Amino acid sequence: MSVTASSRAERWLFSGWVLFAAVNVALMFDLPGEETIPFHFVWISLALVYGIHPWTSRRTLVVLCFVCALTGAALAGHVRNGVIGWEETTEVPLMTMVFLAMVWHVRRRIAAVHEAHRHADSERRIRDAQRRFVRFASHELRTPLTVARGYAELIREQAVLPQVREDTAIVLEELDKLTRISTRLLTLAQLDERSTLLPERIDFDLLLQQTIKRWGPVADRLWRINTDAGSLVGDADRLITALDSLLDNAVRYTDAGGRIAITAHRDGADVLLEVLDDGIGIPPDELPFVFDSFRSGSRGGTGMGLAIVKAVVQAHGGSVRAVSREGYGSAFIMAIPVAGPTSTATSGTATPGTGTSGTDTDRDAERWYAPASRAAASSTTTPSTSSDASPSGSSQLPTSPL
Repeated sequence: MSVTASSRAERWLFSGWVLFAAVNVALMFDLPGEETIPFHFVWISLALVYGIHPWTSRRTLVVLCFVCALTGAALAGHVRNGVIGWEETTEVPLMTMVFLAMVWHVRRRIAAVHEAHRHADSERRIRDAQRRFVRFASHELRTPLTVARGYAELIREQAVLPQVREDTAIVLEELDKLTRISTRLLTLAQLDERSTLLPERIDFDLLLQQTIKRWGPVADRLWRINTDAGSLVGDADRLITALDSLLDNAVRYTDAGGRIAITAHRDGADVLLEVLDDGIGIPPDELPFVFDSFRSGSRGGTGMGLAIVKAVVQAHGGSVRAVSREGYGSAFIMAIPVAGPTSTATSGTATPGTGTSGTDTDRDAERWYAPASRAAASSTTTPSTSSDASPSGSSQLPTSPL
């Protein structure tokens, strides 16, 4: 509602109340002994109108004085005529105190709302500034990194001494790390807006299989995959980015030969994707913050991988959860709407709780990992070192002690 329309509505409301109050005050004077109902109508309507449109302190004081004077005069007149006793006039100060208490609460609420809006505006400005910084920094870093990498490769190719080759290899490795960080920064900045998504119908099973096929040869892990999700509407590139971040996280915190399982299936209107590992797990005090940007905790890292996962899932209207037990492994569960980003993801039966992100600790971890040991005997593994590193076998959850 515009300011003009709001002011007009307030004037009409106040004018209507003045008329209503005047009628009831007149009835108080004209109906000796029956003034109770119009008396309370005046005070109740005063409280209601003030609650709908609070007035300035000056206006409130003036109106309150008029109401007190008029209702008090009506009661005093009936007292002089012997219709009612003097004790009836105590209603006026009592109603005045009740009204002032309400005014105090209303003003406290208004102050609280204004403070909340001020904090929200401040946080929004901080987020906007952070997004601009991340976007500009990632763009500005790309050019010097590309130039530096080109010169480092040139030095390595022309180097004669082995030590120079080794040194340039280290430089190139660090430049690759900086490039990945820059790319992730840009991804985080772009994912803040859904308009950056390019949704299309994709074969989610095929997408998962191709992603695992890429990871199999480069990570010495025992991979298991079981996918029966079908197709969904989404941004394939973004979903691959999220999946790569989850797999990178799983590989980073598992030892060589560790188990990583990927499962996907339909759950109502969602596709549930689960990535589980039998790595070091996440400390309980860090678990609630695993999806926060730039917060890596004691496990190291840049703190952007899981933040990207959360951003991708939120952009698709879905939810993501983390389940972990320190020393036994972690599970990350994404619920992605089949209908695409315009729909709201619903929490399936396998993802306890609601919201866009969440965490569960030991008790829920027991429920997640318990089926693993029972199903392990029938599972087909896919070693990353074999030629069958493609995800063609059936999978089960990691057979951790959980």
